[in-house]
Amino acid sequence: MSAAAQPVTLKGIRGLPEVAPGADLAALLIAALADTPLLEGDVLVIAQKIVSKAEGRLIDLASVVPGARAQELAAITHKDARLVEVILSESTEVVRAALNVLIVRHRLGCVMANAGVDRSNVASVTAREPVLLLPHDPDASAAALRTALQLRFGVALGIVVSDSFGRPWRMGVVNVALGAAGVPALLNCRGESDRSGRPLQVTEVAIADALAAAAGLVMGEAAESVPAVLIRGLQLGPASQKGARSLVRPLAEDLFR
Repeated sequence: MSAAAQPVTLKGIRGLPEVAPGADLAALLIAALADTPLLEGDVLVIAQKIVSKAEGRLIDLASVVPGARAQELAAITHKDARLVEVILSESTEVVRAALNVLIVRHRLGCVMANAGVDRSNVASVTAREPVLLLPHDPDASAAALRTALQLRFGVALGIVVSDSFGRPWRMGVVNVALGAAGVPALLNCRGESDRSGRPLQVTEVAIADALAAAAGLVMGEAAESVPAVLIRGLQLGPASQKGARSLVRPLAEDLFR
């Protein structure tokens, strides 16, 4: 990966309406990009939240009946037992439960707080107490949006679906890639040489995560209302065939379990 001769720029895409379940997100993005035609090699980083909303990944807590395990974990974490039930439905393993903390392995393989189930900036006319889940298949979501946008603009694009994650041993959250299409999500640099001619033995670069983190500086985390960011001026190389799934460390390599 290298930067092109032109400067690398990040531009927040504003003007999208509140995304409702069933909305044509590609059409909404195309309308918001009316004054910013996409160019060959552009990357559009899109907040997971608007993808999930368009895909109808909303659940009304008022309709949830917590089971025994959810009630047990709710007593430990002091979280709403109904919320815990939803978290468990999206998880394959509870990694850690403590006061105000519930870390799980999401069904997508990511280890994260609350399985990504979110209450912030979630409005619904059909649910009294709505919570939002992650997209069912973020890589497929990214690929579908890429196809629609490429058809409209006639250029090859990259799409990253991003969400904010906490990290072990580090304070704060940072945006990472949940889904990716048209970008090299994980760049294997092993075998290349450093400036001294020493071959790199273990270096792999999480390109999709880096793109998501950069876009996160423009998106913000609260009421900024910037759900998409256009990154222009990078030469990223061949796209990964596995999408953001390639960024999830296999369980066999998880030395911290």
